[in-house]
Amino acid sequence: MADSFLHSLWLASALMLVIEGIMPFLSPTAFRRALLQMANMQDHHIRIIGLFSMGLGLFLLYLVS
Repeated sequence: MADSFLHSLWLASALMLVIEGIMPFLSPTAFRRALLQMANMQDHHIRIIGLFSMGLGLFLLYLVS
């Protein structure tokens, strides 16, 4: 069971890195612009975005499982 969990964790981490690398690879200018906009956001708004992202991820995991 532990081997299966570690394998799944490594797969998920690798997939996350691939997905996160798509935007800076395809459009570095748009990626830089998005980072600059995010740097100017208030902490409260960034937390709301993070909460929404985690909730969506949990929902997708529920659907897949």
